[in-house]
Amino acid sequence: MATPPTTTTCSDLLGVIMREHRDGLVSYAERMLGDHGLAEDIVQETIIRAWRNMDRLLGMEGSVKGWLFTVTRHLVVDWVRKPHRRKEVVGGTYHDPPSGTEHTEAVHHIMVAKPALNRLSPEHRAVLVHLYLCDRTIKETADILGVPAGTVKSRQHNALRKLRGTFPAEALA
Repeated sequence: MATPPTTTTCSDLLGVIMREHRDGLVSYAERMLGDHGLAEDIVQETIIRAWRNMDRLLGMEGSVKGWLFTVTRHLVVDWVRKPHRRKEVVGGTYHDPPSGTEHTEAVHHIMVAKPALNRLSPEHRAVLVHLYLCDRTIKETADILGVPAGTVKSRQHNALRKLRGTFPAEALA
């Protein structure tokens, strides 16, 4: 029977987890989600679960790092599968996936748009994502990002101006 962990041992391990694994976990979650703030929330929940399972982690023969990344991956998958998330992504109604040429055209647009969006600054990209992909108003976007509405309008204008040079004319019609 394993001896119960002491407070010092738990806090030491939690400190090691935070120092050595937090940044990697955030990067991992952000790559899957595309949202730094949400990735931070997922990693916070991972750390809470590590704290709750400290006795298991202290007596573990395998990799603590592996356990942390597995928990993070599961939390991301759970978040993506939540019904509220699906409604937010597809507008609350079920849509059949596009077929044939519609699908090919949609894939082409994604392949062109994603690199173009990645060339924008994170601030400009966030504004476009909230306004166009999440269908939010300027005021809602400003509240979420914690900036004035005028800043959202300015970032939108500048981002769209930069993107105009990226896409062929027929894609903007």
